[in-house]
Amino acid sequence: MQGALGHCRDVGAEAIQLFVSNPRGWARPNGDPQEDSRFKTACEAARLPVFVHAPYLVNLGSPTPATLENSILAIRHCLGRAMQIGARGVVVHAGSAVSSLGRSSALKQVREALLPILDDIPDGGPDVLVEPTAGGGQSLAARVEEVAEYLANLDFHPRLGVCLDTCHLFAAGYDLAAPGGMRSLLNAVDRCIGRRRLKLVHVNDSKAPCGSNRDAHERIGKGLIGLTPLQELFRHPATKGVPLILETSGKIAENQEDVAVLKALRGA
Repeated sequence: MQGALGHCRDVGAEAIQLFVSNPRGWARPNGDPQEDSRFKTACEAARLPVFVHAPYLVNLGSPTPATLENSILAIRHCLGRAMQIGARGVVVHAGSAVSSLGRSSALKQVREALLPILDDIPDGGPDVLVEPTAGGGQSLAARVEEVAEYLANLDFHPRLGVCLDTCHLFAAGYDLAAPGGMRSLLNAVDRCIGRRRLKLVHVNDSKAPCGSNRDAHERIGKGLIGLTPLQELFRHPATKGVPLILETSGKIAENQEDVAVLKALRGA
């Protein structure tokens, strides 16, 4: 974690997202209490918002019992670690019904699995932030109206928030590159989800075309979304005060450039 914090400082970032376990595995390692305390203190001193991303394997809509069980355990583990390091939220992909489980059955399973987890989060603990996917297959939430349905399925639980990803939304068919495209999307978020639910935005350009259903992140301004639409993220009321997280190259020089570009857009 100290390495992630150092990288954050080196690139001039103002928010941080990290994994607390292997993002492509089910292992649930314990943290070091002293390291956790140092990290939490340093982030608080720097006023650096912290978020945890759950493993990519998590899918509460899976028809496979082992995947469902491991997904539940992984989310609980991430929430526990998030509390230890003072994170605001845990990002969890909305998931998919896969092939043998229909959408309605998958959503029912999500409800049965996630509501007890949400109920167990103590006051002052982190929120669970549902991240819409790039679509395709039997995605449970890729479009804004599907996210609203996902939240309604969970009774709009007070510990439930949303994390949007610009690349995912573009891949799901929102033409953010078109004039007014980003504004139209954020208006829909405001209308269907509500400003208080939007807690985080993953700001990524896209290598793949609009509507491709391909999650192919690209550096800021170097993909098919472009720079101009991203300015709206700093102007629209729906994103006021919402942290933005880059999910592109981990190279310091490239991250420095991308962070600088976003700061320039914020100030433009």
